[in-house]
Amino acid sequence: MTRTARPDTGAAAGAWTPDLRPWGKPHYLALVEAIADDVRTGRLAAGRRLPPQRVLAQRLGLNFTTVARGYVEAQRRGLVESRVGQGTFVRGPAAAPSQRREASQRRLGPVDFTMNLPPEPDDPALLARMQAGLEAVSHDLPNLLRYQGFGGTLEDKEAAAAWLAQRGMVAPRDRLLLCPGAHAALAAILGLVARPGDTICAEALTYPGLRALAAHQGLKVAGLPMDAHGIDADAFAAVCTRLAPKALYLNPILQNPTTRTITRERREAIVTVARRYDVAIVEDDAYGFVPEAPPPSFYALAPEITYHVAGLSKCLGAGLRLAYVLAPSARAALPLTAALRAATVMASPITAALATRWIEDGTAAAVLAFVRAESRARQAIAAAILPGEGVTADPEGFHLWLSLPEGWTRSAFASQARSAGLGTVTSDAFTALGPPPEAVRICLGGIAGRDEIAQSLEVIAHALGRSPALASAYI
Repeated sequence: MTRTARPDTGAAAGAWTPDLRPWGKPHYLALVEAIADDVRTGRLAAGRRLPPQRVLAQRLGLNFTTVARGYVEAQRRGLVESRVGQGTFVRGPAAAPSQRREASQRRLGPVDFTMNLPPEPDDPALLARMQAGLEAVSHDLPNLLRYQGFGGTLEDKEAAAAWLAQRGMVAPRDRLLLCPGAHAALAAILGLVARPGDTICAEALTYPGLRALAAHQGLKVAGLPMDAHGIDADAFAAVCTRLAPKALYLNPILQNPTTRTITRERREAIVTVARRYDVAIVEDDAYGFVPEAPPPSFYALAPEITYHVAGLSKCLGAGLRLAYVLAPSARAALPLTAALRAATVMASPITAALATRWIEDGTAAAVLAFVRAESRARQAIAAAILPGEGVTADPEGFHLWLSLPEGWTRSAFASQARSAGLGTVTSDAFTALGPPPEAVRICLGGIAGRDEIAQSLEVIAHALGRSPALASAYI
């Protein structure tokens, strides 16, 4: 296709101003086509810095998010690269094909802030180490493709016990089970401790999966008020007196969605109440291994009343569907084993063997160290870009909780984010007590890199700095 471009009068970043009219596409896609065409024809040389998004938006008479979305799509196609603090630069026609393939392998669209995944390793040495573990496991493939007894082999349990010992937990083998993911373990535990119509307690803002499981099993969820230290122990005691709950579900470290971690003092107060009223604690320790110095687990404080679920998805990788579960006693482990076997048959022997291999040879510790370091880097980027007064975050976590400025509703903000190709999760998904607050969860992990994260957060920061009424004009 031929077109008439506004002349490129110089090498300065501000000199490039494309004509989007001939492309006959939505503005953000027309911008991508203009970049691609000028790269092909040499109007944009490799290494050339493009105009800042706000500058180009003003020149073209477009919304900032439209230009930002175009830049994100151009980066996805391998045409440009974004450098934090420097700007967006042309990659050039020679490098574009292979880089487009690389970009498509990394992710298939704009940054998705909805799924809470750990950052994906990108260090070649670490990836090679992970691959070597998978290849070593594959040497025993015929055995791993057979049915095996439920709960894991002795070798798998030894590795699991060593992993849990890092959190200060002693794991008696007759209480320890390997399960196909934390979700399956939670479903089985709730089915054992409660019956349809019973009440369980949870945080006022809690894991959506818990709410879904409770609804599926006909359980009532009593949300408990929270502060910066965790759930209110006195409110928990009041609910125990009034409703006689069967269990207390907690996601106590880097809590989803608020990022809060229950302090040791508050944990001890909660344990005192749970013991007094004979309430089982279901500890979903999904993020327990991410901080370098977390408080002791509820299982370490009160093993006789705690079901501890340590999934690997949030600390090593979402596709590693495996969880290590500790029951309060050997007697409690027997019906849990039966329930899990009936529902899931067994954990995947291949997955269990890979996790065991990684734990034994130190690969798991190396992956976890990467997740910690990368999470800190991404939280630093978010802290530098987003308005601090509305953000609740932990420097070691890979998600944050954004309370919206006055005038914004969560639905309006989510729609504005979607118009720029960005996904967020509104507070409705998490609320177990009272009306949903005007807030959203933003996840910083997953497949996107730091530059993509930064560029997308700039879009969000720009939207927050504008009037919701003005932003709605572009939805």
